[in-house]
Amino acid sequence: MIEKSSAPGSKPSQTHSGRADPGGVSFSNSILGHISPTVTAVLVDAAFFLKRARLIFGRLTPQEAAQRLHRVALDHLNGARNQRVARLHRIFVYDAPPVAWKGHRPISKTPVDLLQSPTARWRSDFHRALIGQRKVALRLGEVPAAHIHWQLKQEALKALANGRRSWESITDDDFQLELRQEGVDMRLGLDIASLAYQGHVNQIVLISGDADFVPAAKLARRQGIDFVLDPMWANIRPDLYEHIDGLRTVVPRPGGSGANGDG
Repeated sequence: MIEKSSAPGSKPSQTHSGRADPGGVSFSNSILGHISPTVTAVLVDAAFFLKRARLIFGRLTPQEAAQRLHRVALDHLNGARNQRVARLHRIFVYDAPPVAWKGHRPISKTPVDLLQSPTARWRSDFHRALIGQRKVALRLGEVPAAHIHWQLKQEALKALANGRRSWESITDDDFQLELRQEGVDMRLGLDIASLAYQGHVNQIVLISGDADFVPAAKLARRQGIDFVLDPMWANIRPDLYEHIDGLRTVVPRPGGSGANGDG
């Protein structure tokens, strides 16, 4: 562990095994003796959160996942001694709705209805549980049906290329549906910009590991926002690390080993 930073919200070494003190920024005026509270908006990339949560917490029901997300967001309002040091503005969660697509499997031609799949039902229940949590705003993108197609899995493609398999041996199990969500990153970036310019918050916590949000993070920091990233122990790219004010994870480390590792 490195020594705790004297500046709340400052960044630790990218490779150190501890956590940044995330208390945020308190703006004080020595003449008036006034201290402005830290008001925090927590933004969560749901696809990223669910992937990391399964690695850290194991399999969760939709209700458990929604409650866990809400608890992780609220934990970012607490200081090193678990006391509340910030006030919550709102928790924004970004995801895509279950895909309403009907088609046929590529080899057997049996029908497929994605909306009736266990995955779609889980996601719908997760969204319903989320909007029942206090101060949660759910932002949904979309998965255009026109962009959905079957794609041969990499291992099957390699086996065909090196002659270990023939086309006659290929089955439905060798294909996967390629789904591309749209509008999620755009909504997240727009909300960061809106929060930065509206002046309702002075701290943004982003739970994600995607470097696509670097421009939005830079904009927020130029507006005086304390920008804290929670990658849930996932490795992050140097360009994302460069453009944040704080790095803090409030969940257990996967497997109990490896700093900011993938477990």
